[in-house]
Amino acid sequence: MNFDILTLFPGMFSGPFDESIIKRAKDKQLIDISLHNIRDWAVDRHQTADDSPYGGGAGMVMKAGPLAACIESVKSLHPESTVVLTSPHGRRLTHSVALELADKPGLIIVCGRYEGIDERIRSIYAEDDISLGDFVLSGGEIAAMAIIDSVTRLIPGALGSAESAESDSFGDGLLEYPHYTRPPEFKGLAVPEALLSGHHELIRKWRRKESLRKTRTLRPDLLSNALLTREDRKMLAEIEQEEANGR
Repeated sequence: MNFDILTLFPGMFSGPFDESIIKRAKDKQLIDISLHNIRDWAVDRHQTADDSPYGGGAGMVMKAGPLAACIESVKSLHPESTVVLTSPHGRRLTHSVALELADKPGLIIVCGRYEGIDERIRSIYAEDDISLGDFVLSGGEIAAMAIIDSVTRLIPGALGSAESAESDSFGDGLLEYPHYTRPPEFKGLAVPEALLSGHHELIRKWRRKESLRKTRTLRPDLLSNALLTREDRKMLAEIEQEEANGR
């Protein structure tokens, strides 16, 4: 899968993409990441890529000319890729959105900066708008990193185990169950007996129930959209009763 990142600050990406899962995916040639400095498409000697907004006001706006030229150049190399803007106007990045993006041949991610980009870029070129949430970032670079990381994990072969992606939080609409490793006791807290039993079905049920418990406690809103089985609903009833009894 091709990822093309259009940014005014390509140096911000030198670390995050050279470690861990992203690096391994690149080494396996599962993904290709290319950085494009928008200033390289500016026509003046100062490589100006921003200007003051029409109508006045604080801040600067990314100019349409250099950005359009950059998008068109990259799009000519990867015509099947989808142009994505990182923007607070966009739909929120969720697991289902990441799944949708992972099915595309490639993404051309435009990192917004300053007060934003000239709206004509959105009108002419944007095929998708993605936001990380209702908070302010200095620019779209961190959002681009999050998009690429969340999508790369879903590409077959990127993770050491396909089961890891399936069991991650939000993979089935729920938060993931708690994890433990050695030692069996730490500062007076013991690993749950079910996990030490070696009984696969007992472990499966414990993990599912704790996944439901954590979701009910921390993100109850997720339960309304999750595909719950009869067993799940029985476990939720048990959890409710346990909480009523002061567990």
